[in-house]
Amino acid sequence: MPPLVFTPEQVACVCEVLQRGGSMERLGHFLCSLPACDWLQHDESVLKARALLAFHCGEFGELYRLLQSRPFSPNSHPALQQLWLQAHYLQAERLRGRPLGAVGKHRVRRKHPLPLTIWDGEETSYCFKERSVQGLLTMRDLLWGPLSLPSSTGSWPRLAGCPVVLTKFSNCQVSRQRDVAANDRGQVRSPAEKRDRDF
Repeated sequence: MPPLVFTPEQVACVCEVLQRGGSMERLGHFLCSLPACDWLQHDESVLKARALLAFHCGEFGELYRLLQSRPFSPNSHPALQQLWLQAHYLQAERLRGRPLGAVGKHRVRRKHPLPLTIWDGEETSYCFKERSVQGLLTMRDLLWGPLSLPSSTGSWPRLAGCPVVLTKFSNCQVSRQRDVAANDRGQVRSPAEKRDRDF
């Protein structure tokens, strides 16, 4: 039987469909049936499919090699980052013989940072990208000067009723999480309750 001939678009489409369907066996057979072409070895869809297959087979060394082999498009980053982290978590769990907690996962992330091929290189702080935090701090400095001190009343200057200081970013995030949790339970927090607990 002659080998099947696919266009790059067809290969990408089949890889995406098989990945979404979760059929790792069929995905493996399809990847093995592809000819050894140079363009296939560097095609992003094929590399993503091979990385997913390596993860499911427990071949973490191959997974790391594939993810570090070339830069991937930004829309592929979240899925590939999850593969990278989950593989390192599984390795650490097997080594320790027990599931990882939050602290264990944090240590794994610090020990094995994301490669720049699947990450934009920007740190996050309090769920904000580094660039966003710097922009807000610059805005604060422009409005009140670089060394804004509390006023004589002992409170920070306010912009539209919200203090603009880095430590308050986390309070805003926690407040949103409380609101979402309350809405999920069918409760609504009063404005006074929000003000008293958040600031």
